[in-house]
Amino acid sequence: MAEKGLKKWVITFTVITASLLELIDTTIVNVAIPQIQGNLGATLEDVAWLSTGYAVANVIVLPMSGWLGSRFGRKNYFLFSIILFTIASFLCGNATNLEELIAFRILQGLAGGGLISTAQAILIETWPREDVGIATALFGLGAVVGPTVGPTIGGYLLEISSWPWIFYVNIPIGILAAYCTYAFVRETPKDGKGMPVDWWGIVLLALAVGSLQTVLEKGESEDWFATPYITALAVTSVLGVLLFIWRELSTDHPIVNFKIMRHRSFSVGMFTSFILGFGLYGSVFVFPIFCQNLLGFSALQTGELLFPGGLCTIVMMPFIGIMLKKNVPAQFMATIGMFLFFVFCSMLSKSTLQSGTGDFFLPLVIRGVGMALLFVPLTTLAIQDLKGAEIGQGSGLNNMMRQLGGSFGIAALTTLIHVRQGFHRSNLLVNVNEYNPAFTDRFNGFIHNFMAKGYNYLDAKVLATKAIEGTVTKQSLLLTYSDAYWVAGLVLLCSIPLLYLQKFKKNVAIPADVH
Repeated sequence: MAEKGLKKWVITFTVITASLLELIDTTIVNVAIPQIQGNLGATLEDVAWLSTGYAVANVIVLPMSGWLGSRFGRKNYFLFSIILFTIASFLCGNATNLEELIAFRILQGLAGGGLISTAQAILIETWPREDVGIATALFGLGAVVGPTVGPTIGGYLLEISSWPWIFYVNIPIGILAAYCTYAFVRETPKDGKGMPVDWWGIVLLALAVGSLQTVLEKGESEDWFATPYITALAVTSVLGVLLFIWRELSTDHPIVNFKIMRHRSFSVGMFTSFILGFGLYGSVFVFPIFCQNLLGFSALQTGELLFPGGLCTIVMMPFIGIMLKKNVPAQFMATIGMFLFFVFCSMLSKSTLQSGTGDFFLPLVIRGVGMALLFVPLTTLAIQDLKGAEIGQGSGLNNMMRQLGGSFGIAALTTLIHVRQGFHRSNLLVNVNEYNPAFTDRFNGFIHNFMAKGYNYLDAKVLATKAIEGTVTKQSLLLTYSDAYWVAGLVLLCSIPLLYLQKFKKNVAIPADVH
């Protein structure tokens, strides 16, 4: 039964706040890695496990969250997840060495996995069935804006304080969310209480999804299948997925109900959510690297650049929900969103080494509008045929696919950048020879400039060679990032036909007996 009046809005605020906690922490740590590395005396490869451990734990719990909510009661599970996440945040801030910090980040990821899908299910239950589009839009505020503003918040906190505060900032918010959940969220039946636990399913899920996520997170830095443990994890993930699907289809009490895949809109929606994750997380990954490594922007400057686009998403979300309520087809809005994302990527692919902050404002605003037009319609299309307890299961699987899409996107774009940088460098070096007038003019110009500063000819020649090397490196990186933007944009543009495999539906009615 839907809530009314002030209580509805308090619950809405509560679940959005809780989901924001988890999603912001997905990216906020990235900007603090250099400071953590120096403070704890760790290598970059070791510190990277802060992100990997969190992501792996998160993606393992996501598909189980519907089952856990059903077994222990959605309110109880949600409240437990908030409290555990808050405690883990405190422990992360107090960690004295890298091993402790990684362990507490994994605990934080396990708790965070229970927040996203459970928050979405609670929100859908709280709003009237005819307003499910608005509820999805409000949930999308956290899901889309969280990863975008994470670097901004992280950069600001590092400017005024030290890295533990990127964790401590969660504590008061977590306490508020826990209190509001306890006081206002309605209890739900414990449908799974007393039922047998599918322990084999849990083990296979952890092996399959955990191995896959680790491969995606660490594959590029470990040179993919040249590293034995990556190869072993890849084989484990494939076998684990096959065995897990077989187990869940053959048991009477599965932890993940794959029978909901019979709904065509949900099955296709899994793929579109994967594509959304590819675009959302892939673009948030490439843009900061491009700005900081090539253009020399600080982490705070980069975060501030992303903020206006996130603000556009916030402003657009309620309007998207209203349009869905007025029966504007979700497919049409998502099509526009994918096209706008392609426009964003196309504009960024034309960036130069002279690009400044003002050159990125319009593309990032276009991205913000596009993401609003994507998240809500895609989620609405995916869940439109689900009923009752299927909502919780579907939310978990849908969110897991978005997370995996992001991991695939980051892994694919990282590999592309690595491969294409070598390709472009080789092409540019062909022109670096004494028979190329453009090269000799530039080279001699560098020599004259250095000699004018007081260097002798031999030293000036060495410095000119280094200057040419730096120019080649920067230009090859610029061309490489341009390729990455094009690939990200084309992936979404080519996915538009998938939208029209899903059913057109005037009203997405969620039954009142959702639990």
